[in-house]
Amino acid sequence: MQRILGVLGGMGPLATVDFMEKLVTATPADRDQDHVAVIAASLPQIPDRSDAITGDGPSPLAAMVGTLGRLERAGAQAIAIACNTAHHWHADIQRHTALPVLHIADAAIGEMTSAGAGHGTRVGVLATTGTLEAGIFRHRLADAGMDCVDLTAGDQQSLVMAGIRAVKGGDMDTGAALLAAAADALRARGAERIIMACTEVPPAMAHAGAHAGRQGPGYVDATAALARACVAWARVNEDAVEQIAA
Repeated sequence: MQRILGVLGGMGPLATVDFMEKLVTATPADRDQDHVAVIAASLPQIPDRSDAITGDGPSPLAAMVGTLGRLERAGAQAIAIACNTAHHWHADIQRHTALPVLHIADAAIGEMTSAGAGHGTRVGVLATTGTLEAGIFRHRLADAGMDCVDLTAGDQQSLVMAGIRAVKGGDMDTGAALLAAAADALRARGAERIIMACTEVPPAMAHAGAHAGRQGPGYVDATAALARACVAWARVNEDAVEQIAA
């Protein structure tokens, strides 16, 4: 019997759809029945995560825990959070459940390390101001011996945050242009790898176009890395169940 993944989503809705698509793409499957069983809860009314971290809005924790409870009651057996910034509350969410809550930063940095990044690698993180201030990626990069490359405060606001807001508002053209410019600015400041560490960033960068060189080996899609980690979780548990049944 296949295990069931719960997706704590809605932060934002496009990010949840992007994660689900990448989960399907990451699954080696020949038929519908080979795919990961998923229960997704997309609740956009969860308070803004970045605003909460920077002190400009209420905490989303209670709403996320409430959604977690819905997923548990529906039968989820592991949890994926389709939002990078929400991982600031990862430890608090994990304390509210016995289910494993997979961590997006661990998945992304683990893949980057496996691909050859190591001590001294300079890494830019395209993320909300809240994610950066919370150190969700910075601390793990430091533990892996990597250096975090920062944008200027002005570029963070005028390129990254403005780009993310544009994507959330449905203006993909503007969002893509701003976020691509932010990636170029990180490269100019010495970044050898760039983690797309906001779930709105990968769709925008894809919209900007692979022909512009803003996708590929130098870029790490944290959403896709989390999706692959979820597939690995589901397949390991499925194999274990099959062995027990045999």
